[in-house]
Amino acid sequence: AMSGLDRPELGEVVIDGENILALKQKQVDKFRANKMSFVFQSFFVQANESCYDNVSLPLEVADVSRGERHDKIIAALEAVQLGDKVKQKAKNLSGGQKQRLAVARAIVNNPEILFADEPTGNLDSSTGDVIEDLLFSYNRDRGATLIIVTHDNDLAAKCDMQIKIKDGKIESISGSPKKAKKGANK
Repeated sequence: AMSGLDRPELGEVVIDGENILALKQKQVDKFRANKMSFVFQSFFVQANESCYDNVSLPLEVADVSRGERHDKIIAALEAVQLGDKVKQKAKNLSGGQKQRLAVARAIVNNPEILFADEPTGNLDSSTGDVIEDLLFSYNRDRGATLIIVTHDNDLAAKCDMQIKIKDGKIESISGSPKKAKKGANK
């Protein structure tokens, strides 16, 4: 519900002072395309497309010009150590490389909010550590909000705030969100 993908029966989802649930669906879609991004456990990369084309997708959805897209795509691939795989098809990547590609796709449009659903769940521990470092670095360096859904207690412990949910209900809340530096995510 926080991303506007699902609509709760009660309550509001207020982001930057705007209740996104009060927006029309097209407005929510545009809001999401410009301010949010997602990393999933199952990568969801386009196997027969190049790394470049996979990372290009959110920029195309956000109507970013072709010239501007190129520089952003290369920067995102380099940020996840895939700068040498620009033309390689996603199906030829290892699992860890596919997840790094998914992170590149998620950060390419500099989202203010990054959702990560079990981002290390399908990875070995050392590759999982790399993905964690990428996500937390993005959070720290951009001042972006990072929301991670995980069953991994070690990963959860690295977050500023933990909300435990059981059977669809909040069971406990610990920690507190840190304030981002003003303008850090610009």
